[in-house]
Amino acid sequence: MALRPIPIIILLTVFIAASLQADYTLKPSKRKSSRIDHMPKAVVADMHRIPQDPAFYAKQIKPWSKWRQKRADEVFNKKYFKPWELRRLDIPAQDFGWEIRFVTKNEIYTALGKRIGERTYKRWIDNANYAQKDTLRYRAITTERVNVRALPTTTAFYLDPKRPGEGFPFNYNQNSALHMNVPLYVSHFSKDRKWAFVRASYAFGWVKVSDIAFVDNKFIKRFKNGRYAMTIKDDLRLYNERGKAVSFVKLGTLFPIAKDGKRYLAAARTANGQVRLKRVRVVEHGLIAKKPLPFTARNVAKVAKEFYNEPYGWGGGYGCRDCSATTRDFLGVFGIFLPRNSSKQAKAGKSVPIRGLLKSAKKRKIIQEAEPFRSLLYVPGHIVLYLGQYKGEPVIMHTYWGIRKNDGTKLVTGRTIITTTEPGKERRDVRERSKLINTLKTIVKF
Repeated sequence: MALRPIPIIILLTVFIAASLQADYTLKPSKRKSSRIDHMPKAVVADMHRIPQDPAFYAKQIKPWSKWRQKRADEVFNKKYFKPWELRRLDIPAQDFGWEIRFVTKNEIYTALGKRIGERTYKRWIDNANYAQKDTLRYRAITTERVNVRALPTTTAFYLDPKRPGEGFPFNYNQNSALHMNVPLYVSHFSKDRKWAFVRASYAFGWVKVSDIAFVDNKFIKRFKNGRYAMTIKDDLRLYNERGKAVSFVKLGTLFPIAKDGKRYLAAARTANGQVRLKRVRVVEHGLIAKKPLPFTARNVAKVAKEFYNEPYGWGGGYGCRDCSATTRDFLGVFGIFLPRNSSKQAKAGKSVPIRGLLKSAKKRKIIQEAEPFRSLLYVPGHIVLYLGQYKGEPVIMHTYWGIRKNDGTKLVTGRTIITTTEPGKERRDVRERSKLINTLKTIVKF
């Protein structure tokens, strides 16, 4: 089935003038401080007893042939641009509509613990306009870093904040976050026309129409040029020719390389909704690199260090990452594509089961089988990057909310940390059966 033609009025107001316009500039910056920076940040003994610099472990990496990396990167590009090739929405039936089931079957609350009533969430569902699902079939692109919402509202909703492990920052309306320059398939608009339901390469949900621009074949041909780079420094910012900030830019953001080989390309949305290609100049060395970045000890150490100590950001909220966003952005730089959540990431590579092994045997299996900086370890609900071993202990980097205690609460670490597979083992209040080493099910190799 062909894509439906877009009305002339949209062509006139939001479609493309493909010539390159005035430059953007990519510069180092900082993430805006927010409530996320004031979460508890417990420290466990591993954070003092084992090396905390990824460079220590990087010397343990195993060779990865250039042709295998190139092949992986080709797969990455195919999946990244797939939304522009779709002819119909391809979200599995079991995945679609989870947000409606969530708000109707659970009591939901504001961050302050006030219950959100049926009248409110039914208004959100009505605005979602699902009767119009997959009637537009437009193609678009993000023009800045955007939050992907479960329902078309900026309102956060939580399960009961009084329950352990609920409340802030677990906003269940924060489905994911997309970098700028991400291709989109647009299913339909909300009734108020402020939101678009989109399918990106690794996430789907609602984004603000004002944060995207619609594209046609001419734009796609210029943007999808086969020569790409990715940011390898975190928390950058893109500025326009007037010095105004255009977008916050995280590590792992893709930019096509311009014809001159010195600048990069970015999609921009004009005031009246048109899309433009902008040339991007970079003011400092080491902010961006041709993709895929060679898998060397120096490069893996440099990139991994960018994630260290970042606050835990559920669904990419507050400009931060959760566990699966960390693994996705890290491996993406080296040409490995990962989907949005940990359960799907666990199926993205070669799976080596370790469930049921005794603790000592499981550790040996991890050290023997896992590829440093190129393998993940998975337990339902959490995924980590394997770095290597230290004195016979597997060492991981992970964006970790916290460690389960005997009383059912958690010791909140709340950031990206480097630990063994038994963080908190020195504490008597940590629940033994809940330790990572006892729950890890799978090694995922690439």
